[in-house]
Amino acid sequence: MSADGRLTLPLHAVAHGRAGDKGNRSNISVIAYLPEAFPHLVGQVTEDRVLELFRHKGATKVTRYLLPNLNAMNFVIDDALEGGVNSALTQDLHGKTLSFLLLGGVEVTVPRACVPAGSRYLDG
Repeated sequence: MSADGRLTLPLHAVAHGRAGDKGNRSNISVIAYLPEAFPHLVGQVTEDRVLELFRHKGATKVTRYLLPNLNAMNFVIDDALEGGVNSALTQDLHGKTLSFLLLGGVEVTVPRACVPAGSRYLDG
């Protein structure tokens, strides 16, 4: 914990996600567990940061769509699925596991109030 009471945590500590596909595009939704966390996620989980995380998969562009009434955002990641379902030689043809790459591969810094009660990331 920092001196100002903020915590640096994996994204999955404050949000959940869901992944899908459309051709050679993956789309990943990130939904804050608590509404208080959403503005912090918007400021830190950016298109550039997501593109850098998925560049090894061949990603060329990321577009983020904000859904503030749902405390969520949706990322559309171009060229991340090795050509899509009919072309890819990967076991995860639809990219369903890519949400965990995002949730586990990005750290965010948030106030304690943004972490759900009972989280293992909170001190006793």
